[in-house]
Amino acid sequence: MLWPELLQLTMDLPRRIVAEAIGTALLLAAVVGSGIMGERLAAGNVAIALLANTLATAGTLIALILTFGPVSGAHFNPAVTLADASQGGLAWRDAPAYIVAQLIGAVAGVLAAHLMFGEAVFQVSEHVRAGGAQMFSEFVAAFGLLSVIWSCARKRPDAAPFAVGLYITGAYWFTASTSFANPAVTIARSLTNTFAGIRPVDVGGFIAAQLAGAFVATILFRWFMPTLPASVENVVPPHSTE
Repeated sequence: MLWPELLQLTMDLPRRIVAEAIGTALLLAAVVGSGIMGERLAAGNVAIALLANTLATAGTLIALILTFGPVSGAHFNPAVTLADASQGGLAWRDAPAYIVAQLIGAVAGVLAAHLMFGEAVFQVSEHVRAGGAQMFSEFVAAFGLLSVIWSCARKRPDAAPFAVGLYITGAYWFTASTSFANPAVTIARSLTNTFAGIRPVDVGGFIAAQLAGAFVATILFRWFMPTLPASVENVVPPHSTE
């Protein structure tokens, strides 16, 4: 790599990590905020509350990918960041900054949702999400998410934001865990004792399953589609940063 190109990438990193932090914060505000709103308006009907939570999350996610994709790749997810770095789409030296930004943004989004709805700002979830079925659900959720991302990134980049949103819409309902599929989201949701919460004790199992699912999908789609496109822009994840 030429030194001017390396310098440009270094100068560009702050923009990318701020985009990741803001995008992840808005995503968690949507996840937690719509969960609170749905539960308040559903009059005890959990299915209606979950439907509201699903539609708000998926719609917001599509909009955020379209908004921040051209800046940072719109990962909003440490599993996506690690998968992208493993395939050369993101420099390994940039991955820790992405992940820290995602974690900070995710927590900020939860706190913002609490403030918007008059909830106690600092909470610890008591929502039980334990057991083998939940862990397997998170493996499936993350596997499917990364499968959609890898396939669209290589074959249908313009469709990627919509495909990701549609997958999350479906996975909310066909997985027992309601498809967290994201370590940053999982950690942040342990800090809300509302509809979208998860007990801190259950977080580790979710994250392990998510990373495993992402890893298997990445290996599988590297085998399915071994050749990356020569030029990819505005894709989740990007593969032309260097």
